[in-house]
Amino acid sequence: MSERAQAALRATGERITPARLRVFEALLGAGRALSHHEIEAALAPDAAVDRVTLYRVLDWLVEQGLAHRVAGIDRTWRFGVAREAHAGHAHFQCNRCGKVVCLAGTAARRVPLPRGFRSETVELTVKGLCAECA
Repeated sequence: MSERAQAALRATGERITPARLRVFEALLGAGRALSHHEIEAALAPDAAVDRVTLYRVLDWLVEQGLAHRVAGIDRTWRFGVAREAHAGHAHFQCNRCGKVVCLAGTAARRVPLPRGFRSETVELTVKGLCAECA
């Protein structure tokens, strides 16, 4: 997984810092969107990143198009790996545990709007109970 993470970071043309690599590897390994605290917990104690650096790395990953940010029902941002097909798909969020999962097969690209309106982004979140909480 480290090679995949390094290749993605290298493609940005920016520096590959240890913090960027560790955080991106944590997102790649998660398989779902994680909160800031979940990312902290996912980092090994010997690979810990301070909170300010973590926020900066997450913002940088989003700016570079390597991660996406999803607002949770608990007003907490969750971050996941942005795949090529990420734009315009829906997310599922569990009302009990807060888990956020990408629904990559569900398109949310076009929403009918009144005449003269122009959308810039579309965010669709399906809320309910995940398999573990149902």
